[in-house]
Amino acid sequence: MSEETPERLLARSAKSFQENAEQAGPAAGASYTLIGAIILLGGIGYAVDRWQGTSPWFLLAGLALGLIVGFYELARTVWHR
Repeated sequence: MSEETPERLLARSAKSFQENAEQAGPAAGASYTLIGAIILLGGIGYAVDRWQGTSPWFLLAGLALGLIVGFYELARTVWHR
């Protein structure tokens, strides 16, 4: 049983880290889409509420739509695998 040199161990660890990062990429992107959709659509709803004076209805609708869009993208990414 041969012992690995530190260089080989480091190279193997780096390769394993790269493979894990590549596999996690789509899920990370979907999570950013979830957060972005909630913030963007909630912000648009807030702006419409301020403009129309209808607080909090467009904000709530924007947040709900952001959740729906974000979770749809997350589910599509997870189930695509």
